[in-house]
Amino acid sequence: MATSNSNSNSNTTSVSMKLLVDSTRGKVLFAEASKDVVDFLFTLLSLPVGTVIKLLSKDGMVGSLGKLYESVANLDDTYLQPNLDKDMLLEPKVTVAGANILPLLTNNVDSNAKQFYLCTRCDRRISDVSGTVCPNCSRGMSTEVTYVFSSSTYRGKTQRGRVKPMSTFSSIAMLNKFNVKEIGALEEKAVNLGMEEV
Repeated sequence: MATSNSNSNSNTTSVSMKLLVDSTRGKVLFAEASKDVVDFLFTLLSLPVGTVIKLLSKDGMVGSLGKLYESVANLDDTYLQPNLDKDMLLEPKVTVAGANILPLLTNNVDSNAKQFYLCTRCDRRISDVSGTVCPNCSRGMSTEVTYVFSSSTYRGKTQRGRVKPMSTFSSIAMLNKFNVKEIGALEEKAVNLGMEEV
């Protein structure tokens, strides 16, 4: 099982995952990752474009989108509509579940991203305030909403980028699908994901 250097109450700087590498072909067959890694990757898909550009432009990696971002940053406020704050474009708020692992990207991302909570008993209601009384069963709503269940390990096929729950049988099927003949040529490699790797 992959390990993670995170928990939902801390500022995470990296998460780890395991890769299964075919050393004879020099190819990564698939990755094994924890819930935190999958939540992090899914959170990347939900980030506002302005946030992504801001993160990438620090390293000069965004080309024309970076220039657009810079031009908005340098635009005099007199050219904007009176009710428009350009920070809305330059620093959009991240309001997604699973955002508690965003410090992986940078320490400058708003750590007050919106978190949602389910009822601990019936899972039918949702609230953005932990401990709110469920109108359905009168229990407290305190289970954090994330993208995937915490009881599973996940694997990702590297060629197609698919994420699926991990099992022994699915792993054996993957080895067959990749036409692996020499099990001894397979290596497990642990990697850490942090800002440098992302």
